[in-house]
Amino acid sequence: MIPMTQNSTIKTLTSHVSVRDFTAEPVSEADRNAIFEAARASSSSCFLQVVTVIRITDPGKRRAFVKLTGGQRHIETAAEFWVFCADYRRCEVMAGKTLDLGWTEQLLVGCTDVAIMAQSAMAALESLGLGGVYAGGIRNSIEEVDRLLGLPENVIPVLGLAFGHPAFRNELKPRLPREALLCENTYREPDPALLENYDRELARYYETRSRNPKKDSWKAGIERILLRERRPFLLAYLQKKGFGKR
Repeated sequence: MIPMTQNSTIKTLTSHVSVRDFTAEPVSEADRNAIFEAARASSSSCFLQVVTVIRITDPGKRRAFVKLTGGQRHIETAAEFWVFCADYRRCEVMAGKTLDLGWTEQLLVGCTDVAIMAQSAMAALESLGLGGVYAGGIRNSIEEVDRLLGLPENVIPVLGLAFGHPAFRNELKPRLPREALLCENTYREPDPALLENYDRELARYYETRSRNPKKDSWKAGIERILLRERRPFLLAYLQKKGFGKR
């Protein structure tokens, strides 16, 4: 057993599971505000604060997002659905002139800031007993999402977050062992035997979990997802929006 300090924050973070089944109970205004304020306090590269959060309350737009994400019904049934956007429009408005945007670094900064802010929101909502799941599937139909949200140039939707009161939680999914993730001073090549052991462990989890058991594994997921081109339209979309031009 690895010695590890425990407190309520660490317990919340290490107990994370994605939740896709929600009750009809709304998230209170006080909880919603606390979650947003926790996200708003997140670290930001050079303090540019290039994230905008769009809360989707319109039922028609919720239904549209279900379709645009390939049928993710929890987007409609969750009490809350927020879309996190990388946003350089504010910077141009504040500067009062056209900025030299479009560099790959700025795209990375925007996506990094979104990820940090979204993770802060997830940690905050889970600390309140709520559950949630990210929706990267909004990028499946990113042009339509862009139009649905009325986004100007230099603003792109990166991911969604559906959350609310859990109706069901899956068992904790096993993660890669620390030996596969943690290096010291220099990169260490992955150990094939360690990865194979983990693959078998995750396969057992999928086969024995209490809801939706299935035959799957980490290796199968890699082959299913990474060995084919995904969202080939993204580069053209990003460049049209002013990102990733150079």
